[in-house]
Amino acid sequence: MIRVKICGICRAEDAAAAAEAGADAIGLVFAESPRHVSVAQAQAIVARLPPSVTPVALFVNEPLGSMLGTCKALGARTVQLHGDEPPDVARQLAAAGLRVIRAFRIGEEADLDAIRGYPASAYLLDSKVKGKAGGTGVALDWALAARAAALGRTILAGGLTPENVAEAIRRVRPYGVDVSSGVESAPGVKDAAKVRAFVAAARAALGVGEGEGRGSGDT
Repeated sequence: MIRVKICGICRAEDAAAAAEAGADAIGLVFAESPRHVSVAQAQAIVARLPPSVTPVALFVNEPLGSMLGTCKALGARTVQLHGDEPPDVARQLAAAGLRVIRAFRIGEEADLDAIRGYPASAYLLDSKVKGKAGGTGVALDWALAARAAALGRTILAGGLTPENVAEAIRRVRPYGVDVSSGVESAPGVKDAAKVRAFVAAARAALGVGEGEGRGSGDT
């Protein structure tokens, strides 16, 4: 079954809407962004999450100790690296018992080389926009993303909406999908109806027996 993550959650009510819609995970951004949250804000959000929804702490080039401290404060067991973190950082996080999702900005064939051999539980594929670490709402090349999906367990992001997520899943066959701006009414404010429509479209994209993504590992 396709996994669905709603990223850039800033409000407890949006986390609740994601959970009620059937999302598997939410993303909490601890980096410069319109969707940035403090540790205290994130704690209040996570405290109201049902056990079925995984909180994912997102960082951009954050020191290792800071990431570990934030995850401990939240009780989060999954991190998403969205900067230029080298493989050794991922290994140290894994050694501390955390699952690692590593984001890669994909714009051309050569960008796939960075994915090969990177020690992560899953690879998040985002669009490549100069000067932006992610959350741009710009769609990436799905044909290129499909080739990346052959390299391991992948989560497709970048420009997804309730209207195009089903087609994206059929084209790429990822393990999961990730959305932020595509289900918002304003930066950092999720639209509950869009969240429900996105999750429903993602779940319905593949028939029974077709929903497993490629690769292996946990997210």
